[in-house]
Amino acid sequence: MIRFSGVDHMDQPSLYDDDIVTWAEQQAAAVRALASRPDLSNALDWENVAEEIESVGRSQISAVEQKLLQVLIHVLKYMSAPSAQSTRSWRSEVIAFHAAAHRAYSPGMRQRIDWSWLWKTARIQAEVSLRMFDDRLVVGLPDAIPFTPEELVSETFTMDWALERLASTLNRPADHH
Repeated sequence: MIRFSGVDHMDQPSLYDDDIVTWAEQQAAAVRALASRPDLSNALDWENVAEEIESVGRSQISAVEQKLLQVLIHVLKYMSAPSAQSTRSWRSEVIAFHAAAHRAYSPGMRQRIDWSWLWKTARIQAEVSLRMFDDRLVVGLPDAIPFTPEELVSETFTMDWALERLASTLNRPADHH
């Protein structure tokens, strides 16, 4: 049985299924460790093989980021223009994007997703989208993302919950409700 970094290869299928980002990092490290052994063939392009393995994890992170970005954009648009014609499709898309993000998210992604970028980009894209229909982004949105990563990918996440949370974070003067 081959062991790398104290991890049995028999444990890898489970890690691959549960946290592909961490699995990819461990596999790339194992490939790099093999590359440093003088007794092994140089026929393999070890560094590029390791980078390709790592790219599996990066592509999974990117896919989850894009799905969460769409969730946030639609929540922001709904919050800002609740009487718009598109609210049904926004609600439907939030359900679909969230389900896909929830399914693909793994614990190894938490520290690798740029949550600040997600929030900033969602705000910008929602604003641009709303302006096409003469609507504007709601005033008083927080600068920092008002959801924790766990809340965003939770099985219990809903559009209504997100709207309530977002409404509770708005920085509005008391006379402008």
